[in-house]
Amino acid sequence: MSETISASLQAIERDIAGAAKRANRDPGSVKLIAVTKNVSERAIEEAIRSGQRRFGENRVQEVKAKWPALKERHPDLELHLIGPLQSNKVRDAVQLFDVIHGVDRPKIARALAEEFARSYRWPLLLVQVNTGEEPQKSGVLPVDTDSFVTFCRHDCGLAIQGLMCIPPLNEEPAMHFALLAKIAARLGLKELSMGMSGDFQKAIAFGATYVRIGTAIFGARA
Repeated sequence: MSETISASLQAIERDIAGAAKRANRDPGSVKLIAVTKNVSERAIEEAIRSGQRRFGENRVQEVKAKWPALKERHPDLELHLIGPLQSNKVRDAVQLFDVIHGVDRPKIARALAEEFARSYRWPLLLVQVNTGEEPQKSGVLPVDTDSFVTFCRHDCGLAIQGLMCIPPLNEEPAMHFALLAKIAARLGLKELSMGMSGDFQKAIAFGATYVRIGTAIFGARA
């Protein structure tokens, strides 16, 4: 397994570097998040031994079960919450994660502001944008993103660092990446979390600074 994970990570890093160079970007401006939803601790340790330090999880409960021991053994790891955040999980999320990608409604923004003030921990924050306007998906609608980011900044005192999106499965992702980049530029936001195993090279062409890759590293999961 270790050789497979190590080889996969090396191949993805080469692809990231190639895509960045084609876009006239510094390869170091693109950060790889290895997505470990339903991935065993053993496989995560293999990725860590291969040099990976940035990981993403979808569920707070899964992180509570497997990540405290991993972070104790490897204190330099950076953990990202890339799934939806429920208000009753905000306290745990602030304690467990270094970056939260799914800020998407006023209730969550207020709860994060309260928890930051209580805990004196300040994970980096990204706003999730529902670029496809899918009713079943989390995220702020594109037309509401400017006002929501303003609310987070001025009403809640939150330092929003960037935007995140997950394009619809049945649509060309490039137009969603372009839309997210346009909104981020308008708002003066530097981080763009977009691109997964099947489309991260396109995302890099449109300015992605975080790419979230799981299957291409760890294989298909249940």
